[in-house]
Amino acid sequence: MTYIMYMKTRKIYNRIAVLRQERNISRKDLAEKIGVNFQTVGYLEREEYNPSLDLAFRISECFGLPIDLIFSTEPLRPLSQELLDRDRRKEE
Repeated sequence: MTYIMYMKTRKIYNRIAVLRQERNISRKDLAEKIGVNFQTVGYLEREEYNPSLDLAFRISECFGLPIDLIFSTEPLRPLSQELLDRDRRKEE
């Protein structure tokens, strides 16, 4: 399998649904903020569609979080645990 083929099939996990719900933002509102159709937000949340790099940056900017706290190539742990781990690494 070539690198390009691998990248096309690699699953990207995300926290979009959780972040959207925490901020009480509808799919439609998020879609308008990031410039996509509201159905695209649903596909992203269900991890049926991998975002382009540009779209990932727009989502990151919308939520005010680094891309790596929103997207991952491995299943995501709770955000609170991610932040705790980051703080611990900074202290070391």
